[in-house]
Amino acid sequence: MEMDVKSIARGLAENIEKVLVGKHRTVELVLTALLAGGHILVEDVPGVGKTTLANALAKTIDCGFTRIQFTPDTLPSDVTGVSVYNMQSGSFTFSKGAVMNNIILADEINRTSPKTQASLLEAMEESQVTVDGTTYPLPSPFMVIATQNPVDYLGTYNLPEAQLDRFMLKLSIGYPASEDECTMLALYISAEPLNELQPVVDGETVLAMQKAVREVGVHPDIMEYIVQVVAATRTHGSLSLGASPRASIALAHAAQATAAIQGRDFVIPDDVKGMVAPVIYHRLVLTPEARLGHQTAKTVMDEILSKCKVPVL
Repeated sequence: MEMDVKSIARGLAENIEKVLVGKHRTVELVLTALLAGGHILVEDVPGVGKTTLANALAKTIDCGFTRIQFTPDTLPSDVTGVSVYNMQSGSFTFSKGAVMNNIILADEINRTSPKTQASLLEAMEESQVTVDGTTYPLPSPFMVIATQNPVDYLGTYNLPEAQLDRFMLKLSIGYPASEDECTMLALYISAEPLNELQPVVDGETVLAMQKAVREVGVHPDIMEYIVQVVAATRTHGSLSLGASPRASIALAHAAQATAAIQGRDFVIPDDVKGMVAPVIYHRLVLTPEARLGHQTAKTVMDEILSKCKVPVL
């Protein structure tokens, strides 16, 4: 790696943590997904800083930010855009949808209909949208941060497995520790820190960092280890649905980003292990018997990891 991803990432994290106090691991995971070119699903209770996190990230990297508040009546065209007839010219012109920006906060994504949820699939996978047969590229960098509330199920539509698989990471922010909440109160009691947040880098630097991350070396034994871990989920007796090949790719890219953030130009087994929870857990579906036996994705993956031989580089 020619550029110092570690020091730049540290500066990005410190800037975001000016408004999201005491959540270093969460910020680190968000930066990992950003540098790996992935998307994030944040499942957490209201008021813990999901919107603040997305907005702070956009400000820190000096990129455009759009918040889409999903409701049952949100239409796919609100997301992707629509062709509007111009009476003066006698032709159709494309009116951009909310997704045509760098950082997209898809707020309460499980509150909208499956048809509208699906309007994000092409954007997330191919960084483009197709409207009336015409394809429009999305700006770079591009990242979707979707949120959903885990305690309120009234009027919600669970994301299908195909869409969950599009999210590289799933995480939660959680309540802050008492001392961190006191620090946060002191910050917010007389000012709005988010309004004062200054950019640290620009979008071009982020793209260069993403390119550097893809150049991080992954030893063939590490690749085999990743495949071994992911493939084991497909034959495990407690799982009715295991992780896909997309999960293998996501785990490898997340491990590359982890290594780069830690200042290495090669991946080690601990990089892979550390990303198993946010990358793999949300892609697994437990059997009814496993749920009755109080098993979780964590217990299943702990068992799989204990049986997979860790490569010695």
